Amino acid sequence: MRVITCSMLFLFAFACGRGTESPEETPGSRGVPLTYRSVAVDGVSDGLRYENTGSVPVIRLSFTAAVERTSATQAVGMTDWELRRVATEISFLNNDSDLVIKPSSPLNPLSKYTLTVSTALKSKPGASLVRPLAVSLLTAPDSTDKFPRISDDELLTLVQKQTFGYFWEFGHPVCGMARERSSSGDIVTTGGTGFGVMAMIVAVERRFAGREEVVERLLKIVRFLKGDATTYHGAFAHWINGRSGGTQPFSEKDSGADLVETSFLFQGLLTARRYFDGESPQERELRELITGLWEAVEWSWFRRNGEEALYWHWSPDHGWAMNLRIRGWNECLITWLLAAASPTFPVDRAAYDRGWADGGGMRNGRVYYDIPLPLGPAYGGPLFFAHYSFLGLNPRGLSDRYADYLEQNRNHARINYRYCVDNPKGYAGYGEHCWGLTASDGNGGYGAHSPTGDRGVIAPTAALSSMPYTPEESMRALRFFYYRLGDRLWKRYGFIDAFNLTEQWYAADFLAIDQGPVIVMIENHRTGLLWDLFMSIPEIRAGLAALGFEYAH
Repeated sequence: MRVITCSMLFLFAFACGRGTESPEETPGSRGVPLTYRSVAVDGVSDGLRYENTGSVPVIRLSFTAAVERTSATQAVGMTDWELRRVATEISFLNNDSDLVIKPSSPLNPLSKYTLTVSTALKSKPGASLVRPLAVSLLTAPDSTDKFPRISDDELLTLVQKQTFGYFWEFGHPVCGMARERSSSGDIVTTGGTGFGVMAMIVAVERRFAGREEVVERLLKIVRFLKGDATTYHGAFAHWINGRSGGTQPFSEKDSGADLVETSFLFQGLLTARRYFDGESPQERELRELITGLWEAVEWSWFRRNGEEALYWHWSPDHGWAMNLRIRGWNECLITWLLAAASPTFPVDRAAYDRGWADGGGMRNGRVYYDIPLPLGPAYGGPLFFAHYSFLGLNPRGLSDRYADYLEQNRNHARINYRYCVDNPKGYAGYGEHCWGLTASDGNGGYGAHSPTGDRGVIAPTAALSSMPYTPEESMRALRFFYYRLGDRLWKRYGFIDAFNLTEQWYAADFLAIDQGPVIVMIENHRTGLLWDLFMSIPEIRAGLAALGFEYAH
């Protein structure tokens, strides 16, 4: 026993001696790196990024050794998204190996903050933090309502009325057409004007504006289109100068006809021709001018020498250089329908089946979030695919050999919603109250945002224009956008174009092609007004039949 005891004492002394002579083996000593063990915010440990935190979040940082207190006050700092310093309070727990940090005063709601710990942090034996630490925080929205509560029906009317102001107050003073965006000066948009025409019909029906004054505005538009705007085989350019009528090139080679934008325009004009059926000289002139413009579009010429296709662009300077066929699935079904419906230059079903449907190649048939998707790209693509063609074209009861179009659009919207709730990329704010990915402005510029091209940008038009497809989900989003985020999103012409809560970015502009569908699709959800008008047009009925559609409504 004595031998064993001596041996044990010897080993113990040797170990102690080694500890004195080799400090790198003692945790927290000058030779052992100081690192963090964990981060927790308000008791939740989830990496280095936290959303929906309280206004006074409690951040607990655990380190591998006791921290020297003086170094902590030098190393720890908090800044807001504009890099302004935020005062904090620091306390110590667990024998000084844990730091507890909280802001000295409440943080702003829906704001981005960063807590940093620099390498100036040292352990008590003097080891420095190996690498800086940064914890990202996004505070929760203010739980208070920004505007008084009203009924859902009143809220829908308010949104339609205020958004209508974009087309009414901000229409170009010379031609009456819709400006491309709220910063575009004399540039007016062909497709956005078509959406605005449909918005004006809603305005008359809901008494946002008088019938006679709307007819006068529409006459200003169609007289300009007839007498001043440059056309190319009857089709209009994407952008037009609202004073001169000349073409404003959309890109270097896109300096002539845009058949898709032309179809969006005529979706609106033909609906107006149907709605304004009075016998006053003004309404008769309006109908006659629209019919003349409609019958002048040489849809079949855009088959490019008789190909079983339709081409999107043609330019007198560059010919067919854009070389973009209009094929599905995307926002362009209305183009093919109007081309088939034309009483003067129609296209046939064979071109539709091969040129648009690609012989069935536009089918999807896969399932996302347990929801089948009949057509289109993975996850459906941006939501404007379910909006632009369907401002007038009623998907309810509409089908052909490729899809039931209510199922297509409803499931597309549901998949987009479920993706945002799932939020696989962890963007701030996404959830059942804040969703909707479509083409819009973004903090990185304009883009076609979708589940496969998600950059954290939510566009109110995406959820609101999906109201006929996802009424409960869209209404939740509307309440959230208006009551909780209204101080940031709700402006003179309704909701701003888009926002990114992760980057604390909010659009400065409104866009015609995003504002118009909000008004129109909400109305289709409420009364079906635009659907009923458009689908009752004789040429449209003939076009649907020519393409093999069935419409049971």
